[in-house]
Amino acid sequence: MIMEYNANIIGRKYEQDLIAEYCETPKAELVAIYGRRRVGKTYLVKQFFANDFDFYFTGSFETPRSTQLKLFQKELERYSHVNRLKPKDWYDAFEQLRDYLSSLDKQRIIVFLDELPWLDTPKSGFLSAFSYFWNSWASSQNNLKLFVCGSATTWMLSKLVGDKGGMHGRVNRQIYLRPFSLAETEQFLRTKNIDWERYQIIEAYMTMGGIPYYLDMLKPSLTLDENIDHLFFEKSAALCTEHNFIFRSLFKDSRVYRAVVELLSANRNGLTRTDIQAALNLDDGGLLTEVLDNLCKCDFIRRYTSFGKKEYGQIFHLTDLFSLFHLRFVDKSDGQDAHFWSNMQDNPRRTVWQGYAFEMVCLHHVAQIKRRLGISGILSEVCAWSCKAFVDKNGTEYKGTQIDLVIDRRDDTINLCEAKFSSDEFAVTQEYADRLNSRREIFRAATGTRKSLHTTLLTTYGLKRNKYSQTVHREVTMDDLFMED
Repeated sequence: MIMEYNANIIGRKYEQDLIAEYCETPKAELVAIYGRRRVGKTYLVKQFFANDFDFYFTGSFETPRSTQLKLFQKELERYSHVNRLKPKDWYDAFEQLRDYLSSLDKQRIIVFLDELPWLDTPKSGFLSAFSYFWNSWASSQNNLKLFVCGSATTWMLSKLVGDKGGMHGRVNRQIYLRPFSLAETEQFLRTKNIDWERYQIIEAYMTMGGIPYYLDMLKPSLTLDENIDHLFFEKSAALCTEHNFIFRSLFKDSRVYRAVVELLSANRNGLTRTDIQAALNLDDGGLLTEVLDNLCKCDFIRRYTSFGKKEYGQIFHLTDLFSLFHLRFVDKSDGQDAHFWSNMQDNPRRTVWQGYAFEMVCLHHVAQIKRRLGISGILSEVCAWSCKAFVDKNGTEYKGTQIDLVIDRRDDTINLCEAKFSSDEFAVTQEYADRLNSRREIFRAATGTRKSLHTTLLTTYGLKRNKYSQTVHREVTMDDLFMED
């Protein structure tokens, strides 16, 4: 039987292709699906298979092993229609699962174990029992397709995918689920009868980061600002404590992780590892390296190599839009103003946030930017760049500057990208034109590059034509960012 796309799933065509492919192979498959919390992993699997599983079980957050085993027993009874004793431990639980699955006479057996990291409670023995179940029996059942999910990306990668013990090399199928793109967000909102302009969709994206679970909470009867007030700032708002829960559910020592994210949220230009270590007064050990790696894997931050450098000079930027909004506004609100966001219409804090968040949106849509520039097929490297004030060999003084997005192309061209969030066409003033020209000159002097330098403006409604607009060589508008991958 050939698996087909599920019309209820927005986007995710690539992921659906992979699931369908793995279901058709003539051997047992252990497929790990991971990604940040609320991104839609469970929804994808359940909708793809229309909830038609031969066995499904999900872990519970901070729940004792005895309770988890009792729940496992109840689910096994429901699927097998056989009364069973409560498993003594996870080895017993998987032995009972093996007995049940062995009784099935089917061309394809689909098993889905959700929130696997939450089953691996301290001293539970879950992972060793799961490893024994797979290695001793399940891996030899050619009709068995075992799907496992987990929001704790670090656990999924270190304990399952990258395990050095019994699971080493066993997970040969991985699917990493990312947040929606702008195109997918627009499509999703339309299914909810929300027909906003793209400017508003980008604002919603800057607030919720393309996370389907949050977007699903939006109400078509409310404006965007009213929705944000309702979800974040009203008394007992649904998302007012979500940020804390995300960190507690993902990381064991969530305080250090949150401290790094808070620090980066206050530094728009990003920080080096040394900067972060000094600011948080951390020892020069492996902890910070582990924290930064895990935050990158979970899509909270992004590591950029500075132009012209390899490992040295790496810059860490916050890229999780939901975290930025929460730290800038929700955590700082006193909870007394239920219309906080609506009352922030002309507040400079909102304007500053919009500029920063729009830069992050652009970083999430580099593929669309390259397509608009017509360079999708040209080998290129995306990086960041910054320099401090310096004096060249001729004694010329240059100021320090920062460029968050540099596209270094093999066709001897470099795009120096500048993001501007504007409610109308963006007008280049003489002052701004001088700044762009100066930045280009500083970049050439500091790097010594002989490539052509194209100043590229990333904005909402494009450029307003005037005598200074020719300073910008190429432009990318918000409509371009909505192109499908």
